Amino acid sequence: MATSTSWAQDVIICDLCDKPTQQFCNSCQVSLCDSCVKKHRDEFKSLIHEIVPFLDRKIQLVFPECREHSGQRCELNCKQCNQPVCVKCIASGPHKGHDVEELTETHEMKIRKIKSDTEEIKAKIIPKYQNEDHKIGNIISTTKSNIEDLGKESKELRKLWHQEVDNIFDKIESLGQCLGEENLNALQGYHNKIRNLISEMNKIVKQNEKLSTSNNLLEVNKYQSKLNQYQDFPRHVDLKFPFLASNIDKGRELSIEIGGYTATLKQMSQPSLSTAVSRLTTGVGKLMDTVRVIATIPTTYSSLFSLYGVACVGEDEAWIYGNNKTITRIDIHGAVRDTVTTTCQNWPNDISVTRGRELIYSDYVSKTVDIVRDGKSEILITPPRGWTPGTLCCTRSGDILVYLYTGSGRESKNKIIRYQGENIKQEISNDGQGNPIFKDGNCSLFMSENNNGDVCVSDVNADTVFVVDKTGRVRFRYDGTPAGREESFNPRGIVTDALSQIIVADYNNDCLHILDQNGQFLRCVDDCGLEEPVGLSMDSEGRLWVGSWKSGEIKVIEYLQNK
Repeated sequence: MATSTSWAQDVIICDLCDKPTQQFCNSCQVSLCDSCVKKHRDEFKSLIHEIVPFLDRKIQLVFPECREHSGQRCELNCKQCNQPVCVKCIASGPHKGHDVEELTETHEMKIRKIKSDTEEIKAKIIPKYQNEDHKIGNIISTTKSNIEDLGKESKELRKLWHQEVDNIFDKIESLGQCLGEENLNALQGYHNKIRNLISEMNKIVKQNEKLSTSNNLLEVNKYQSKLNQYQDFPRHVDLKFPFLASNIDKGRELSIEIGGYTATLKQMSQPSLSTAVSRLTTGVGKLMDTVRVIATIPTTYSSLFSLYGVACVGEDEAWIYGNNKTITRIDIHGAVRDTVTTTCQNWPNDISVTRGRELIYSDYVSKTVDIVRDGKSEILITPPRGWTPGTLCCTRSGDILVYLYTGSGRESKNKIIRYQGENIKQEISNDGQGNPIFKDGNCSLFMSENNNGDVCVSDVNADTVFVVDKTGRVRFRYDGTPAGREESFNPRGIVTDALSQIIVADYNNDCLHILDQNGQFLRCVDDCGLEEPVGLSMDSEGRLWVGSWKSGEIKVIEYLQNK
């Protein structure tokens, strides 16, 4: 019984049916039973078939049938066309005069390349990715632990504070969760990418291992190496994880800090916790009485070739642009770090930097928003037909705010669209009762998103700053009157800081207005030699980069005190 079972397992079945094989076609490398020999010959009538008893079979390469000449097998490979050809194709057919080589040589070279690629992926690249997978897993675990520790520590410290300061802890927990999730999401995205690439490579290894033993010349010849795609890791994420710091001087002072936000309780008269919030500041303190210019950066722009905009990248670099096709990245010392020649016919309408530090710009001729990747521009957003993109704002959540206009002159209509990827997420244009929020006109709107989701807009046509909430409802307007300046208020660039303060460039009065998140005027910055400020951006250290239309200079301003 055991012998019968063993014999049954060794029976070779016909490739065309389920009967045991008796014959073999050497030409096609096909196993056949006696009754299927005729069927095989009839199916490929134009080809010569060498049918032999199965035990006399010869294992050899299968040469494909020529597409041009019936009955001919391709034994050559046309180097010029990179395809199998027969002798007639070379002698008098479409490949006459082309360089050729034996298909067997092509096959051998491909097999060697397949084996070499497969070995390198298995021996070198996959272990590298597996090691990276392990490292990222550990970082994610640590990040999750840090987020949990932030929450636990915050709850313990909260018991020491009076009920009147619940709003402080609400802010702390919100910032901690937001900043933690940003890091975790970025890490998880990178982790998923690594794992997907490992899966892809394992799949390729299996395919290559199967292909490396294949006798099918046509399939092997189609092989295209993907080795170079996996030589380097994808770009790693940059993490700046916030830490919760506290200081407790019992009976005297309580302070807590996270992610650039600081709150302090001080004892006023009674030696108890019946105190008031003395200050809510950013990590570098309160507003300076006199601001400090950290750097004055000259550029190639001037009153003749105007500087239009500034977009900070990290701590000490920024992209700048003016009335030419080139966007330049400079550092705080004025050194040029990179240049991008846009596809714009004239110059960009505006620039911004995404959360992933990619440069984007709007093109008013092609009516698109383009992104720069590997030094080349590609279309990111195509606005609705008839609308032209102007200024841009990349939000902390990864959305992109695009100012759009249609028409010309004083009759131009203006609105803002929030894009999530290429999809429209929100339109900001009317007050919910059909009345337009923004005034008609051909001057741009400048935008910034605040920490609470408010969209802050400088409407140059109305000489007014509008602040709308997440639903698009107008929360308040600011017309510059509280500042008491001599010239009329002319708002241009606008940014918000970690304290949710709103900073607006005033072109006519050569100054900056600083408001709190509810529109309360705090102070003007007019003591640092600004001339017709237009472009405004904030670096990762909380310093303002202000571009001057008149001089083309950029001033880097520190406006908050050190702790």
